[in-house]
Amino acid sequence: MAPGRIVFLNGTSSSGKSSIARELLHILDDGLFFHMAVDDFNAMRSRRELGAEELDAALRRTRMGFHRSIAAMAEAGNDIVVDHVLSEPWRLLDCLAVLRPEDVLFVGVHCPLDELTRRELARGDRPPGLAAHQYDLVHSHGDYDLECDTSSAGARECAQQIKEFLPRRPTPTAFTRLRRRLLSGSRER
Repeated sequence: MAPGRIVFLNGTSSSGKSSIARELLHILDDGLFFHMAVDDFNAMRSRRELGAEELDAALRRTRMGFHRSIAAMAEAGNDIVVDHVLSEPWRLLDCLAVLRPEDVLFVGVHCPLDELTRRELARGDRPPGLAAHQYDLVHSHGDYDLECDTSSAGARECAQQIKEFLPRRPTPTAFTRLRRRLLSGSRER
């Protein structure tokens, strides 16, 4: 069985990743895609109060489990749309270590900070300043296969761009290039 394709959307909170993912599920017609979002994994845990150190450890384990769940779904032949925030360097490194780089279309989802702030306030379900905190971190690796800006294009338009680009993924992929650059000297799969 051939491994599944992974459309990996990375951007700050409120950048439009989930909206793009929902649109992709409607328009991608050359396979059966599953939307896997890091927020959904966070929502699965119990709600008891945790101290800062315990919470940090739990969130790290959750994200590591999320990455391995993506890999397992793709390895079983499922096509995946991933919705993630790579706001800590180790998250990208872990994804590079566990995902087959040739199967990943890495998409940068951008939006100007003033618009992110406006969206965050309108949503009301995120801590104020979260997107601003993540803004310089999520794209710091500097390499994507495709990038979109949700301030100038709607979710449907971004999804259409991704759909048209998917069959002509570059070789090597951004994940392959990043793996070579960031994991050189370490053991790769």
